[in-house]
Amino acid sequence: MRIRRHTVLASGLALVSAMAMSGCVAGEGSAAAGGEGAGEWSTDTLNIDFATYNPLSLVVREQGWLEEELDGVEVTWVQSDGSNTANENLRAEAIDFGSTAGSAALLARANGSPIRTVDIYSQPEWAAIVVPGDSTIKDVADLKGASIAATKGTDPYFFLLQTLDEAGIPLDEVEVQNLQHADGRAALDNGSVDAWSGLDPIMAAAEAEAGDTLIYRNIDFNTYGFLNAREEFVDEHPDVTQAVVDAYEQARAWALENPEELSALLAEVASIDPEVASTVIEERTVLDLDPVPGDKQRDVLEVVGPIFVESGDVAAQEDVDTALDELFAPEFAQEAVASDG
Repeated sequence: MRIRRHTVLASGLALVSAMAMSGCVAGEGSAAAGGEGAGEWSTDTLNIDFATYNPLSLVVREQGWLEEELDGVEVTWVQSDGSNTANENLRAEAIDFGSTAGSAALLARANGSPIRTVDIYSQPEWAAIVVPGDSTIKDVADLKGASIAATKGTDPYFFLLQTLDEAGIPLDEVEVQNLQHADGRAALDNGSVDAWSGLDPIMAAAEAEAGDTLIYRNIDFNTYGFLNAREEFVDEHPDVTQAVVDAYEQARAWALENPEELSALLAEVASIDPEVASTVIEERTVLDLDPVPGDKQRDVLEVVGPIFVESGDVAAQEDVDTALDELFAPEFAQEAVASDG
């Protein structure tokens, strides 16, 4: 069977416009609509992201498993540069599935974005506080009064908030420059900022290529990697949602058996040195975990939630609590795990 893979790098709104012009109608001839026979699904389009911070997405895309499984469904791949862009495209309905940090998923849901977390793809140590190798900033206490690059709405931003809170530095005593991750590294390297709350694999590349230094690391301040879906898509297309989660669990098994190949794939997609990719995959990413969204993730998010309110990113704690109650859709990962067993 010919695999039809479309990779989209344009904005979410452009993709929405293209979908509208194509006149795609979900459910025509599908099993959910009463059709019969293998290869018939409840929708004929699937728009899903891939991201260098989500290694399992790279495997699913490279292997073409969704295209093979979803006969008659046009699969379009959209690259996410960060949790914020994934959330923007989910909200714009430009993608059906998007990769974010847990903190970003909670933030989006608490601010009214109708998304559900269907799978946990990793427990990464993907954020840290970075300074140039010759910086006079040696520890977190030295950040008071500093200019710091961070991408708002992403785990590195919330990593920064937690780091400052732990050190007793009020947010208004630093200058946060809201820059996309790659731009944050560039600003650090050209001296436009004093520090950067970085994200792998860009952060690992900055260490290797520019001699930048991680002055503060804390895996507990990194929330898990969440695969999120539009709530409407989950409700209307549970068959395709299950197929996506099944593919992710197939990718997890492949990744655990082939770490060197996974590192090579990351190096290729991210355009980084293979040794840098190996650092990200083998030293800073836990893939061998329970993919079912549950208590472990909720415990982490219950720590982060009040910081959202304190920083003004969410209006009230009630919004956070409601989002925590509504965010997880564990049944798909539970089914994928049961099928593997």
